[in-house]
Amino acid sequence: EPFNLATVDIAGREAVGIVLREQYVVELDGANRNLEMTGNYPAVTVPDNMIDLIGQYEYGLKHRIYEIVNHVVGKEQLTGTRRPAYVHTAKDVRFLSPLRYPGKMLNAAVNFFSHACEACSAEERAPARAKRMANKGVPYLFYKTTRGGIIGHEDEVVIPYGRDRMDWEVELGIVIGLTAKYVTADQARNYVFGYTIHNDLSDRGGRPPGGFGQGSDRLVGKGHDTFAPLGPWIVPAEFYGDPTKQLHMQLSIDGKLVQEAKIEDMIHNVWELIEYAS
Repeated sequence: EPFNLATVDIAGREAVGIVLREQYVVELDGANRNLEMTGNYPAVTVPDNMIDLIGQYEYGLKHRIYEIVNHVVGKEQLTGTRRPAYVHTAKDVRFLSPLRYPGKMLNAAVNFFSHACEACSAEERAPARAKRMANKGVPYLFYKTTRGGIIGHEDEVVIPYGRDRMDWEVELGIVIGLTAKYVTADQARNYVFGYTIHNDLSDRGGRPPGGFGQGSDRLVGKGHDTFAPLGPWIVPAEFYGDPTKQLHMQLSIDGKLVQEAKIEDMIHNVWELIEYAS
């Protein structure tokens, strides 16, 4: 059965959770101990954080997680009358950022055509898009802070004092699972662990008063604490499909649709971004 992976807070205790049906969270450690108590499975030490889980996933841990999911579902531990202590409903836990914390976080700037040509009319859009795609060059990537910047699902964003031009962009987060150096676009999918949701918050107010020069400032514009919400969970790559063929992201604020991005609108696709970044 397909699953997602999350980092959760359970009554003040941090744990790695397997998310099933987007309704239940199964604690990895507790479910693994229960599986081994049946006597039919060898002992496996499971990690207590997502970074280590990702590092071990393709080296045997994936198979153990599959066994746990099959056991939990097969024994009706999600919906049975006597639910184990390591199974929780999603509303009873707090979803932290699934990654606490990645070594680096790279974002692609102006990688959707609609963003690059926001002022275009319907008549201007088609020829402008064709021209842009014919001369797309290499991606424009920038760093985003991890510790301090990354926060979890439903955590509060702190707007810095005196700054009043905040902006937001929903992004597909690509979680790299293996060390990737000089990876070609054709090889890129082999290095992806999974996908998550990222909200790239920005301060569009420009340089602070008194600063030398004017215009944009990447530190001020992208580097504030809490400006990198992530999650609530990671979808392992085998359950997501091909992100170059299916991608439809929407962002709503107070029920109003404020942003929409589709795969055909992407300038550099996921594999090209990985190639350039590596």
